Amino acid sequence: MAVLSFMLISFNLLLSYTKVSAAADTITSSQNLTDGNTLISKNGSFELGFFSPGKSSNRYMGMWYKNIPVQTIVWVANRQKPIKDLSCLLLINSSTGNLVLSQNKNIVWAATLKRKAQNPALQLLDSVNLVLREANDENSENFIWQSFDYPSDTLLPGMKLGKDLRSGLDRRLTSWKNQYDPSAGNLTWPMHVDSYPEPVIRLGSKKLYRNSPWNGVQFNGKPTSDPHPIFDSTYFNNGNEVYYMIFVFNTSKIARMRMNQTTNSLHHLVWLEEKQSWNMMGSLPRDFCDGYGACGPNGNCDMKKVPSCECLGGFKSKSPERWNAFNYSEGCVRNKSLNCKNDGFVKYIGMKVPDTTTSWLNKSMTRNECREECLNNCSCMAYTNSDIRDGGSGCVMWFNDLNDLRVQPDGGEDFYVRVPASELGMESTSFLLLLMILLVHC
Repeated sequence: MAVLSFMLISFNLLLSYTKVSAAADTITSSQNLTDGNTLISKNGSFELGFFSPGKSSNRYMGMWYKNIPVQTIVWVANRQKPIKDLSCLLLINSSTGNLVLSQNKNIVWAATLKRKAQNPALQLLDSVNLVLREANDENSENFIWQSFDYPSDTLLPGMKLGKDLRSGLDRRLTSWKNQYDPSAGNLTWPMHVDSYPEPVIRLGSKKLYRNSPWNGVQFNGKPTSDPHPIFDSTYFNNGNEVYYMIFVFNTSKIARMRMNQTTNSLHHLVWLEEKQSWNMMGSLPRDFCDGYGACGPNGNCDMKKVPSCECLGGFKSKSPERWNAFNYSEGCVRNKSLNCKNDGFVKYIGMKVPDTTTSWLNKSMTRNECREECLNNCSCMAYTNSDIRDGGSGCVMWFNDLNDLRVQPDGGEDFYVRVPASELGMESTSFLLLLMILLVHC
């Protein structure tokens, strides 16, 4: 067969490709996948093929659980360009080595390759990662392309949520528009890679929920007393790549996380074999205090109190009338201005730390060094350790307003808020039963 570009491949040449055999998990450059045929992972757990969501007649290439009777799509290739008939064709272009999806000889979707393969093979792995690799090289470090790098609305065990800071690759979840339309909605879950990275759920440009940053053990603010834990998680940051990854505690369980545009939330789902249905074990945001900035700037949220919002020590509501009407959007302002050289700190225990957008991180400082660094910087509003292990280490300092604070007694950490020395003698307000106030003088 002469070497031709994909756009010039004739219909007769397309027919000369060999159709994939039943129950195969791999196709090569001499094979194709047509509508009605599928790839099945070796362990039989997952399937790749063409589907129509719900009542829609549009055709998409995607992946789903093979042995679950309720078709559950976990990844879609051509989300933005549905195919209108059964002329779908998936193949490896013999000229470019690229993975392409066509309709009547027109390219609908194509993979973004790191490099050209010499002898490419496409394989559906048992992890439901679709990979393009050299036929004789199964080393994951050498994959030419993988679906795990381009998530849809679902996070599965082993997938990364985060960024490759060298290539700019952004692995984020994006919801379907609705149950019949897998095109990208406006509910997303990216990793924010400011000085102190944290995953954030967004609705368009608006923040809905922060996971909060990793504190060496878990994401700060995550409850540790979950009576039905499904997922374990890990965090990786080496300066070149930052990501979050989930695992299931019980590997016999089938579980996933999914963005839901209808509810504007992230659902934690587990398959119940006895009920033959998906069960939602949790969702984010969980409650009022989980909503981003529930109590406004410098406000603290505590679900055990009524009302749940109160100002930090040394602060008062910016608009008392609105605050008393349960409108907390304007938050709190200081009772007295900081004088820089005669300030101290109020210590809070069991806190979800604030939004890290205006934070500064140094991983090598001790807590005392962090305190001194904050005191010597007149713009520093608060500080804490970046790693809570072994008594605490590292330094995070916050500047400007403190946003999205909440009490999290079973998953939070110590947090130090700067106040004027003249405020240190005042009667302190208790923010939770376990709250302790430590007065630290210069």
